[in-house]
Amino acid sequence: MSSRVYGCLSLIGERITENSDFLTDLDRQIGDADHGANMARGFAAVVGKVPGDDPDIGAALKKTGMTLLSTVGGASGPLYGTAYMEAAKVLAGSETLSAQGFVDALTAAVAGIQKRGKSVRGEKTMLDALIPALEASTAAVAGGGSLSDALDSACAAAEEGVAYTRTIAATKGRASYLGERSIGHQDPGATSAAITLEAIRDYIRG
Repeated sequence: MSSRVYGCLSLIGERITENSDFLTDLDRQIGDADHGANMARGFAAVVGKVPGDDPDIGAALKKTGMTLLSTVGGASGPLYGTAYMEAAKVLAGSETLSAQGFVDALTAAVAGIQKRGKSVRGEKTMLDALIPALEASTAAVAGGGSLSDALDSACAAAEEGVAYTRTIAATKGRASYLGERSIGHQDPGATSAAITLEAIRDYIRG
């Protein structure tokens, strides 16, 4: 029988694969046209390498991060790999995910992305989805919300963040070469981040 963390990672992979062409089309407009294909390849590798029967969330996330680092090209591999590995440190030894645990793991993931990418909010990157998601889920938990409440809040805020990326110019990565011409285009990294959060929410809801 597979562990719940393996099941969740499998669903993330399914959602990324389902949206691979969409993500690649977004990336074609402002990047290298490979985000969807790279992420789908990375999660196919994750599903093949993460033990299906290990309930340790931290161990699974660490393996996920290492696999993404080694299989996903471009900027996404290092950034997503770092995010999962930093979250793994927070959840090491955990077999269940609490509302506060989710917030703490997302906090670590965002900090890892910011440090690795030397980026901040408002530069048309995945952080424009993840930072609002973190703020919203933190507020939900501080108000006594459950894990489901935290995830609902995170997903809603991430979607708003994705929409926001259409309104700003890119100042990081390949998209920054377009300058003002990148306005009007949706960031693929923010989109895949939102897809990931929605998969986690849907899996935990069952």
